[in-house]
Order: sequence, then structure tokens, then C-alpha cells
Amino acid sequence: MTHMEMIKAIKGHGYHDELVIPIIENTPYEYELTDSLSEAIAAYPKATAVLVRNHGIFVWGDSWISAKTQAESYHYLLDAAIKLYQLGIDWTTPEHGPIAKRPHKTLSPGISNGSHAAESPVQCVVLDIEGTTTPISFVTDVMFPYARDNVRKHLTSTFDSEETKEDIKLLRLQIEDDLRNRILGAVPVPPDEAGKEEVIDSLVSNVESMIKADRKITSLKQLQGHIWRTGFEKKEIQGVLFEDVPDALKNWHSSNIKVYIYSSGSREAQKLLFGNTMYGDLRKFLCGYFDTTIGNKRETRSYFEISQSLGVDNPSQILFITDVFQEAIAAKDAGFEVVISIRQGNAPVPENHGFRTIKSFSEI
Repeated sequence: MTHMEMIKAIKGHGYHDELVIPIIENTPYEYELTDSLSEAIAAYPKATAVLVRNHGIFVWGDSWISAKTQAESYHYLLDAAIKLYQLGIDWTTPEHGPIAKRPHKTLSPGISNGSHAAESPVQCVVLDIEGTTTPISFVTDVMFPYARDNVRKHLTSTFDSEETKEDIKLLRLQIEDDLRNRILGAVPVPPDEAGKEEVIDSLVSNVESMIKADRKITSLKQLQGHIWRTGFEKKEIQGVLFEDVPDALKNWHSSNIKVYIYSSGSREAQKLLFGNTMYGDLRKFLCGYFDTTIGNKRETRSYFEISQSLGVDNPSQILFITDVFQEAIAAKDAGFEVVISIRQGNAPVPENHGFRTIKSFSEI
């Protein structure tokens, strides 16, 4: 970065200088960082800080006071850089003008699909499920009704299992919070001493209300995932995907582009869906799964967490595909490349939304 006032607080740097902070890979133990730290310091002799990916920043100075002062300056500068990026402003040039836009190209190794002139090629694709890989109708007309119709049967048959005890514990916590906030449909759950049937009756009532309201909460999604597991195992459910999805997954995989799923459904439910599709088991083409335990899909912080987990050099190396405008905004604010999926049955997006749209993965 350059032409920022606080750069003057970094030893050996002036307002017009370019501040470079080298980045090194993390290691299991801190002492194993020695070699890469030495190489970074030798390569950038003016540097007084090194970023360790997925760990933090090391800052040094002539004294602890100097190190503390520079640490505060780095904190300010990095925070400012993130905010400028979110505003579409390029902090790496003296003019601090708009980040240069480039036309979208085919997503393949060695070809950039980002918005910054110096970005690397897209390395990871993160996919939403409902309305993106899978018709909304399958979720609303098959998955949700199956969970609703089988919640009592599932709780009754597995009530004493450790897994269901954990599910009930999470549901109790959520319901207590719902009661405090006067959420429609929330009813008290009696203590275990009241008997299995009374506890299950109240849980079923709450779960049915949660499903009807399409709530994106971890306690519900975890229970649904366990109910769906039974359905997939019994071949009562089979995962449905848009016909262009399997080929896209295979092509990305063969091009060494890692593909991940980010859905409000639990990670277990995601694995079940892609492991039991009408096209067979497609999990071998996926590298990981994210759900609401990493954060709400409409919050920018969730996408920052995902980018940290994926370990890319720049969030723009991640392409996120979703059908939800608010999710697209959140991902964009985190620096992701974003494409909106326009599929039959999806909710309309606002006019002049500013995002690239596709009707099939074959367009990417």
C-alpha cells in the first residue's frame, strides 16, 4: 500500500513509499517458522512485520515501545485497506482510484477472473445449494416435508441415543431464546422428568413451527440432517441437482480448482445430498463444507471466515455462486468474486444489482 498517512509511523517509510508486508505459511509449531521468517526478512529488509497465514502478525522494533507503536499503525493500515477494498478503492496506487475492472473470462487455471489488475486466478469455488445447485422445489417440496413428517418418529426411536440427546439440548437452548424473544410458535419444553412423550410432543410442535418459518438456525438444521440421513439410507430420498452441475464439478476438479459448499443446511445434510444424487456420489469432487456454524450467510464476517479457512492469498481468488442477493452483497463486501444464479423458481433479484448472472454453470 502507498500514499496513506499512517505509513509514516512505520520505520524507514514515508508517505510516498510503498509498504510491503510479506506473508508466510503457518506451521504446526512456532519454532518451525524460523526459516521462512528469515527468508521473508532477507527478501524485504525494510519490513518490520510479517503476516503468518491463519495465525496473525509478527511486529518488531528497536524497543517494545517502537514495536507497540508500529503494531498500532499496522492495525490501522490493514483495517483501512479492507474498508477501501470494500468500497472498490485501490489502496495500492497513489491515486487511490477505483479498482480496475476486467471482463470475465473462462474459469480455468492461469486465467484471472477477479476484479483487481494484480489478482491471481480463481482457486476456489464456493457453491450455495438451494436455487444454485439444486431446485428450490426439491428442498421445499421434498426435503422439508420429509423432515417435518418424520420428526416425531425420529425422536421417538432415537430418544436415548447420545446424538439425539445433543440435538434436544440444542433445541432446548434455541427454544428458551425464542420464548424470551416471543417468537411465534415457540412453546415451553418440559423437563425430562415430565416423561418422554410430553417432551417429544413439545419438541415436535416447536420444530414444525421452525420448519414452517424456514428458519436458518443450527439446532433445526442439525436435527433435519439426522432425519434426512435415515431417509437417504432407506432410499426414501434421492438428491436432485440441475443437470449442468455434475459436469461443472468434474471440470473444476480436473482443472485443480477446489470446490466447497456453503449452505444453511448442516454439513452432514450437504454430504448426504451430494453423496446420494440422481447422478451418483459426487463428493469426490468437493473439498469441504460450510454451514451456519461459521456464520449467517447474509453477514460479511462469515465470508471472511471462509476465506481464512481456505487459505487463499486474496479473497478475490474465491468465486461464490448464490441465488440470494443479500448473500451476494455479503460475499462481495468480503472481497469474493460473486455470480448470481438465475434458475427456474428462484426469487427475483433487484434491477441494476451490479452482479454477473448465469442460468447454467456451463456459462462460467
